Amino acid sequence: MTETAAAPDLTPDTAPDPLEPLPLLRRELHTGPLGLSSREAARRLAVYGPNEVRRTARTSILRELLRQLVHPLALLLWAAAALAFTAAIAVLGWAIVAVILVNAGFALVQERQAEKAVETLARYLPAQAQVIRDGQAQHVPAGDLVPGDLIALDEGDRIPADARLTEGGIEADLSMLTGESTPVERLAGPGLEGLSLFQEPNLVFSGTTATEGQAQAIVFATGDHTELGRIAALSQRTRREPSPLEQQVKKVAWLIAAVAVGMGTVFLVTGVAVGLPLTDSLMFAIGLLVANVPEGLLPTITLALAVGVRVLARQGAVVKRLSAVETLGSTNVICTDKTGTLTRNQMRLHSTWTPPNEPASGTETAELVRAAAQCTTVTRESDGQLHGDPTEIALVEGAAAAQQTAPLDLAGRDTHRRACFRFDPRLRRMSVIHDAEHGTLRVIVKGAPEAVLALLAEGEPTGEAQAAADTLAADGMRVLAVAIRELQRGTDAAPSRRQDAEQDLHLLGLVGLYDPPRPEVAAAVRRCHEAGLTVHIVTGDNGATAAAVARAVGIGTPHLRVVAQSETIDDHELDHLLRQDGTEIVFARSSPETKLKVADALRAHGQIVAMTGDGVNDAPALHRAHIGVAMGLSGTDVAREASTMVLTDDNFATIVTAIESGRRVYDNVRKFIVYIFAHLTPEVVPFLVFALSAGAVPLPLTVLQILAIDLGTETLPALALGRERAEPGIMSRPPRPSSQSVINKDMLVRSWGWLGTVSAALVMTGFFYVLWRAGWHPGDPTGPGTPLHHAYLTATTATFAGIVTCQVGTAIAARTDHAALRDIGFFTNPLLLAGIAFELVFTAALIYAAPLQHLFGTAALPLDVLLLISVFPPLVWGSDELRRWARRRHHRHS
Repeated sequence: MTETAAAPDLTPDTAPDPLEPLPLLRRELHTGPLGLSSREAARRLAVYGPNEVRRTARTSILRELLRQLVHPLALLLWAAAALAFTAAIAVLGWAIVAVILVNAGFALVQERQAEKAVETLARYLPAQAQVIRDGQAQHVPAGDLVPGDLIALDEGDRIPADARLTEGGIEADLSMLTGESTPVERLAGPGLEGLSLFQEPNLVFSGTTATEGQAQAIVFATGDHTELGRIAALSQRTRREPSPLEQQVKKVAWLIAAVAVGMGTVFLVTGVAVGLPLTDSLMFAIGLLVANVPEGLLPTITLALAVGVRVLARQGAVVKRLSAVETLGSTNVICTDKTGTLTRNQMRLHSTWTPPNEPASGTETAELVRAAAQCTTVTRESDGQLHGDPTEIALVEGAAAAQQTAPLDLAGRDTHRRACFRFDPRLRRMSVIHDAEHGTLRVIVKGAPEAVLALLAEGEPTGEAQAAADTLAADGMRVLAVAIRELQRGTDAAPSRRQDAEQDLHLLGLVGLYDPPRPEVAAAVRRCHEAGLTVHIVTGDNGATAAAVARAVGIGTPHLRVVAQSETIDDHELDHLLRQDGTEIVFARSSPETKLKVADALRAHGQIVAMTGDGVNDAPALHRAHIGVAMGLSGTDVAREASTMVLTDDNFATIVTAIESGRRVYDNVRKFIVYIFAHLTPEVVPFLVFALSAGAVPLPLTVLQILAIDLGTETLPALALGRERAEPGIMSRPPRPSSQSVINKDMLVRSWGWLGTVSAALVMTGFFYVLWRAGWHPGDPTGPGTPLHHAYLTATTATFAGIVTCQVGTAIAARTDHAALRDIGFFTNPLLLAGIAFELVFTAALIYAAPLQHLFGTAALPLDVLLLISVFPPLVWGSDELRRWARRRHHRHS
């Protein structure tokens, strides 16, 4: 009778053990073989809540936005904006504010990616479920299911909740949870000890699909308490951490801020001490602060990374977070799923075996694959695509490939079919009866080797067939046996019971189905090894299959370790495994927690981790890894939302291309940092000369001219350096340590100490040359209304123009770090040439356009001064080329 008792004495946070004996489970859930009553189901819905994946409360958008607005570089930009407004340059001030807001908004969008991933999980729940209530089968919204409900499952149904089968059996596609492409059998019966939940033969899970069979099941978990809900909770708990570049930029920003404020304070006090008026000392301090703050650094980094994103998109990788482009360059471990990532996620007929006593010809093989294809329920859609179980689709496609004539006619197959005993997970086989030649009937049986071989007639080669099946299975294949029975002529009616048909069979042979590796993966793995990357496989599949794929693509060279039951591995053993140099590991039978555990362990060891995946089960680990890589074609929406990068072509080789691009982008970020920092010295030195001379030397550069350089002339060449081609050997060097700073001592020596010093000396030479030719002596007045005022304006303009022309030489020098310019070619970066042309035109406008002259305090330069500053670029570049040549020569001889 229908169960109408009160709700079980359980809270939503506690649940019965689904593996306990069925009578006890029913008693705990207060349900019976006829299901719940409608009234009881309504009461339980109020207790347990709807059967849906719920999202935790969002953090305040205002709070997240505020956190982005107080980023160290953002604070420096706020200071630069305040100085621009103080100097009455509102346009520059608003431009800086816009840069701050754009960067903050972009970062805010990234913070919401995890919540989108959780929202997408809800799409895996069906809209309706077939439930037995009040003793009657009925359809109800899946969200109304409660623990204790009795649900009916049929072929093609999406399973609406976690449940235990009470009768019947199905084949279930659990790939979204386990990563296994092969459907698994689920049967009513007792549980097995020592297995994970996903391996239990009597449990089915929310969001998965029944591909074959019929069954009834009792619901034991709904909503957030299902495996799907648990994955959603894991996705929400694993918050994204800052990338290495983001962390290092923060450190650099604080360093720059400390240097700028410290120098400004020291020289403000020094200026007052040597007798400078307070107004002049404040002007000096403000100028020093502006000169030290690289206003263009953050937007230039952002733009350079955006360029890297566009380049990667054209190569098949869509990067959703800009800083991830740089993180790719420091990646040293890839944890990859097997199914759909290393393999095609498409079963293929790979091998056949026919009994040795048969004649060795192609006829027997053709008959074998054709009989296997006839024993299927695959249908062909109107668009020509096959629909049905992936294994059976592989058999039909394999038969088509093996036929020298026309492929199997599915419509004709059904027309001549007299009976069909569908796949029974308990028997592990299916059979069909169809019209054969000469008016006879033929029984075709296919299934697991042990299930079919037991039905063979006496004298059949059972032992040889079992040995061959074991060999094929060891190679990572799914093995099916195919046998036939010819019914005697004159038999008009097909047997009505399958046990009458499935007996005294003649073995045609075995077929081995294989999910083949992608052809490009082996070369990609080879490139990973050449670049110093380690590749581990973390998969829900069994160890033998995963190991076979690993060896086929070159993973595990020179040592491969297989962890057959990775769910049982503890942290100590995991740490020991991951510390073994030269060993690559297959983590088989992994769960979502296993993937998270591996990612966390690698992070704890200081590794930069890229985690690939395509299923719902991959979402938490994709979100936790430094780089989560989802498949764009075969991947689920949940995986794509949780990832950092999506491969639009599902090509593992694209990951390696992306890593190369990441290394190139990182190198280019360092190149334009050298370029930007090299100008700090010639911008600071004029203020030092002014302060140390106690005002006897007039200020060689104005604050507005510094802002024009930092936000105007230097931005496009810096961005162009972000498009620089990779230097030779970029993928032959090992990954850089995660602790390596984006700015190191060599870069500072090169930018501040070499390029900056040469530029400062040239710039001050130009400044003093203009004053000298006008007859100036130290201490002479140069203010408005004095005879030397126009010469002073010309001299400051020469300083400004000299810094710009030194920028040109610095930009050319910064294109390479070690190699000579001839190794990459002078004209190979047309964007840089365009950027140089722009900054020269922009500078000319500031110097010769009357309205801008008044605004920026510039004056037209005479021909001899133009000729003087025109030699600055080759002098700056040439001096750095000599320095790099001397360093290369020293390395060759050391």
